[in-house]
Amino acid sequence: MQLKPDLEDQSVFLSRTDVHEMLSTYSRHGFDLEGVHWPSVEHYFQGMKFEDPAEREKVRQAGHPKLARRLGRRRFVRIRKDWSKIRRVIMTRAIYTKCRTHPEVAQRLLETGEKTLVETTQFDYFWGCGRDRRGRNIYGAVLMDVRKKLRDEAM
Repeated sequence: MQLKPDLEDQSVFLSRTDVHEMLSTYSRHGFDLEGVHWPSVEHYFQGMKFEDPAEREKVRQAGHPKLARRLGRRRFVRIRKDWSKIRRVIMTRAIYTKCRTHPEVAQRLLETGEKTLVETTQFDYFWGCGRDRRGRNIYGAVLMDVRKKLRDEAM
């Protein structure tokens, strides 16, 4: 999803790692999934990388989303083989559950209207737009998918 320069005023730019942004994965809007409470979307997303329940639990109990991310990115711990295929589904599930658990988050997402949501990051060309804004912006796409689902459910 490459951004066109003329659409910039029709976009909402946000950071996945901003703890003060309700739509970020780092915001402390916890929810219940997989039979346990996850403190943030980042905790859940990073925890789901592992099939080993002990590794998932380490991530879930991390004191900050930044630490959860670090634990989920360790090189010497095996992640699930299907991760590249399911990571978008996992992220979508987490964002949707967060919105259903916290009406104020759902409202914030719905208030973005029809604007394109863009995850601004310099180095992530998968989840974000990247330094040159040519990244895939999958996180923005996930948010817009959840926004559409919330709208459809409200009808």
